[in-house]
Amino acid sequence: QYSPDSVAGADGELDPSEVTFPGCSCRSSSCTLPECPCLCRGHNYSSLCLRLPEQQEQPFSKPVFECNSLCCCGEGCQNRLVQRGLQLRLQVFRTQRKGWGVRTLQHIPRGTFVCEYAGEVLGFAEAQRRSQAQTPQEPNYILAVREHLHDGRVMETFVDPTHVGNVGRFLNHSCEPNLFMVPVRVDSMVPKLALFAATDIAAGEELSYDYSGRFHNLPAASREQKPLEEENSLRKPCYCGSRTCASFLPWDSSLFSTP
Repeated sequence: QYSPDSVAGADGELDPSEVTFPGCSCRSSSCTLPECPCLCRGHNYSSLCLRLPEQQEQPFSKPVFECNSLCCCGEGCQNRLVQRGLQLRLQVFRTQRKGWGVRTLQHIPRGTFVCEYAGEVLGFAEAQRRSQAQTPQEPNYILAVREHLHDGRVMETFVDPTHVGNVGRFLNHSCEPNLFMVPVRVDSMVPKLALFAATDIAAGEELSYDYSGRFHNLPAASREQKPLEEENSLRKPCYCGSRTCASFLPWDSSLFSTP
């Protein structure tokens, strides 16, 4: 079932459509700093310029909050981007070795919002149950995003587009990707997993991102746990063909471990 936005999972633990953030009272056609409380919460698109992760000078990047449905600003506000959804011409196509993939039918400038990775938003227990129920031959669409807060807490978001999702489910992994993911919050603390162009992308080029959350697969930047030998049988080979290919797709053992 195609859905441009994420939906509540079958476990009913999280509802991404619920509005829990207050709206701003800005009456201008486009919100600006420092008047807008939404912009004051974190990065905004004009100042952020969507700098790539390796270009960040600070060890932590600020979160991104868009204006929401309760805000008084208009639909043309510059702080409304990801919520507008897909605006580009993309095509799902059959690759030689990686199954389905997505390519762009038009030039995409660096920093452009491309699409959201949308699906069912699950709690940890349901995400783990679904992961463990899969066979090694089945495709795994469940994406686990962990945001590390400055005080040591970790916020987890699990999105599964296996049965309900959008074009983002067909994006392949690459160890040298041309997209990178940014959690963007609009109505609540449940983020939209937004994918942006990491470089200028030519028409006809396949779109990809690093499933591990890294932008380049540099060993020094890797936080991925080294899997146990018995876990290698569950890992899937990587066919991205990049110069720095890690040979296997990123591995998250937490969803497969048992207490």
